[in-house]
Amino acid sequence: METNHSQKILDFYKDNKRMPVYTEIMKLVGFRSKNAVHKLINKLVEKDILDKDSRGRLIPNNLFGEVPMLGLVEAGFPSVAEEAILDTINLDDYLIKNKAATYLLTVKGDSMIDAGIQEGDLVIAERKDEAKVGDIVIAEVDGGWTMKFFRKKGQVAYLEPANKAYKPIYPEASMHIAAVVKGVIRKY
Repeated sequence: METNHSQKILDFYKDNKRMPVYTEIMKLVGFRSKNAVHKLINKLVEKDILDKDSRGRLIPNNLFGEVPMLGLVEAGFPSVAEEAILDTINLDDYLIKNKAATYLLTVKGDSMIDAGIQEGDLVIAERKDEAKVGDIVIAEVDGGWTMKFFRKKGQVAYLEPANKAYKPIYPEASMHIAAVVKGVIRKY
């Protein structure tokens, strides 16, 4: 029964791109009280189907499940290849190390195109207020938000685009690192 309930919750997430609130879960699974939903959520968290972030909001675990890993594909000259399942990989675990601090953002613009990040891609960002030189960061600069490479010249921190059509951004008043980009997802 819990499996059916968890599938309804995960289906809601996939359809709506957000987790349902308790009243929506009540309707989804046919419960009459928020207390029953609370107990269900606790069981699903114990079973590692759902998790809670640092603010107590629900986040799904293992959306992708395990996918077979077949081996390597040659990106240069063609070579003989045999299909053999080498292992399986869980994409959630591979892409996201700290679920409670991770979120997705849709990319707008082309300032990171030479880093392989295109408009419409999703970036996986992990909340951090510090970055290493060379990290791609999500930062607030002088009241506006952007995604760029984090750089330093001496003690001066600045942001560098990955497109020669754009100039580096040197903060006039303030710069706050909000997250570090951990991956890019592109759907064809």
